[in-house]
Amino acid sequence: MAGQFDGKVVFITGAARGQGRTHAVRFAEEGADVIAVDLCGQIDSVAYPMASRDDLDETVRLVEKTGRRIVAGQCDVRDYERLQDVVANGVAELGRLDYVVANAGIFPAVGQQRLDISAFVDAIDVNLKGVYFTIEAALPALLRNDDGGAIVITSSAAAFKSVSTTFDTISHGAAGYTAAKHGVIGVMRHYATSLAEKNIRVNSVHPGGVATPMIINEAMGQLIGDQPEFGAAQQPKLSMPPMEPDVVTDAIFYLCGASGRYLTGVALPLDAGLTLK
Repeated sequence: MAGQFDGKVVFITGAARGQGRTHAVRFAEEGADVIAVDLCGQIDSVAYPMASRDDLDETVRLVEKTGRRIVAGQCDVRDYERLQDVVANGVAELGRLDYVVANAGIFPAVGQQRLDISAFVDAIDVNLKGVYFTIEAALPALLRNDDGGAIVITSSAAAFKSVSTTFDTISHGAAGYTAAKHGVIGVMRHYATSLAEKNIRVNSVHPGGVATPMIINEAMGQLIGDQPEFGAAQQPKLSMPPMEPDVVTDAIFYLCGASGRYLTGVALPLDAGLTLK
């Protein structure tokens, strides 16, 4: 049975685990080949364990299990030249590029590290500049498609609502995360406007808390325990179970697929009402 992305190729950052892995496997199940990257290392300002090379290898195994091809490499999205090389190598092997899912991100708003100025710098470098570098690295291949393509940026509900809600919850990490996720909307609208004539659609998705290691970890638990007002501010309006990564994948499929062919420049909240006034 044909999948909705048969013959297509998707480039996904932060693909070693969590949302990125789910996106990669689901795209493969729908017929796409995958170019996947992840840092596979730790950033000092991040208090929870980040993905490893073993995690990325597991993503490769799961994609190949579907029968699709994958080109995977370790890459820091802050390294523009390395991103260019990975995309070029992937396109050389897989033949084309149709979709970009700029998913890589960090949450340096937990742990003692959140109080260091480096947490602000790293949040901007990874979550904002890394998105811009990802898209720029992919553009030459996307522009070769006569039928265009689609870019989806993973932002956050923090693009509409500050992570810090009281004086006691402010930190450099929370400020950097909030600023970066707000900035991603500007990057999205910049590309949506400028790439429309090339039939490349650009949108962003804005999840609330997703059940991945970025959220479910000891440092987050400690922060909520120490600052219950922080946890209370993250509660959505709808009474829903914790959001699993496949919910975000569904939204990305909508934006990349035929159903979303008239959508560009959209910042799509996916937060069970968290950001409702």
